[in-house]
Amino acid sequence: MFSAFSNIAKIPELRKKLGMTLGLLILCRIGVFIPLPGINLAAVQKAISTTRESGFAQVFGILDMFSGGGLNNASIFALGIMPYISASIIFQLLTAIVPSLQKVAKDGESGRRKITQWTRYATIGLCMVQATIICQALSTHTVADGQNMVTQPGLWFLVQSAIILSTGSAFLMWLGEQIDEFGIGNGMSLIIMIGITSRLPVAFENIFKRFDPAIEASASSIGPSEIFTLMLLFVAMVVAVVFVTEATRRIPMQTPKRTRVGFRQQHYLPLKINASGVIAIIFAQSLMILPNFMQMLPVTWWQELMNFFAPHNSFFYMTIYLLLIVFFSYFYTAVIFDPKEHAENFKQYGMFIPGIRPGNDTRVYLEAVMNRITFAGAIFIAIIAIMPQIIQGNLKVDYNVSGFFGGTGLLIVVGVALDVINRIESYMLMERYEGFLKGGGRIRGRRG
Repeated sequence: MFSAFSNIAKIPELRKKLGMTLGLLILCRIGVFIPLPGINLAAVQKAISTTRESGFAQVFGILDMFSGGGLNNASIFALGIMPYISASIIFQLLTAIVPSLQKVAKDGESGRRKITQWTRYATIGLCMVQATIICQALSTHTVADGQNMVTQPGLWFLVQSAIILSTGSAFLMWLGEQIDEFGIGNGMSLIIMIGITSRLPVAFENIFKRFDPAIEASASSIGPSEIFTLMLLFVAMVVAVVFVTEATRRIPMQTPKRTRVGFRQQHYLPLKINASGVIAIIFAQSLMILPNFMQMLPVTWWQELMNFFAPHNSFFYMTIYLLLIVFFSYFYTAVIFDPKEHAENFKQYGMFIPGIRPGNDTRVYLEAVMNRITFAGAIFIAIIAIMPQIIQGNLKVDYNVSGFFGGTGLLIVVGVALDVINRIESYMLMERYEGFLKGGGRIRGRRG
């Protein structure tokens, strides 16, 4: 491991890319601590900490996780990179459904640039809508002691804050694109990952504040047994997420052509167990927090109507949440993987699955395999998604701690970390240096 880190410094291009990535990520973190003008920061933080069970605080807690604490600090980066991620997912789905967008996407590099530009425009629109709702909520909500979150609420505050928040999110989008071009790893994913991991000190602080060295801890404290349980759960969850994230079902493929030694060439079609990744959870979470998000609107009858969905630990909420995750897992997998298209391509290039006729039989076989493995992957990420609520309710920790044991955060952190490690190893293997794994081998599961 230590030799691998020393080998990184010996590769100038890799060293430059890592330095550029680190510098841009530091710039992202600096903006999190620059507050919006006209904000009573103490009142905002007090309101979030004292209303943990309200729909207002639930939405703020989820958004704050993705912004790396930017919302809790009422900073210029409060929206984070999520508007761009949402716009990207929307266009990715629309490209697979709308024929006109499919035609543009097939135009090669020019088509990709057009869709990227439209995604940026959609991001700004989402930013303005979200920023307006959040700023309106800050202007109308007051703390228990009567303090206002905004020193001078009004139209001017709404306009300038919405512009600043949208600009901050657009700047993060630009930083992510710079990481893609000059750094290493996916820039947008790295920005989200660094924001999530920045909550680690807060999580440790919460644990230490409530730690009681007594064998039997009280209802409001954490004892040694709970600490040990949390450690075991964390290790188990990370191992499970890595295993399923890297797991693939390899379908053997053959060609009728023979090599010079007289054997048919054999290839594999790798099908990921969790093809939807974290997107299924993001979609389901977005729909489930929408009622709570709409509670921020200053409309009394609407707030009362949305209160029905507020108890996020209720049986009804959890059941709908799990069903939505399973649904979006199948939906997104169907969008990104078309068995009919693959079967036609295999037939065109003369490839076939041993024992399966080319054409319609291949399509039926691939559909059956994808349905089985997607079900397994959907059940797994559904369990991962509800683990924070289970741990929060049974081990007496808040969401800052339980969020690291499952849900969107853990899937993103593990997935991005694996991606960065594999990219670094690719550079090191090209330069014939030993990687992070013994012998310079790649992580298992990437062979396909």
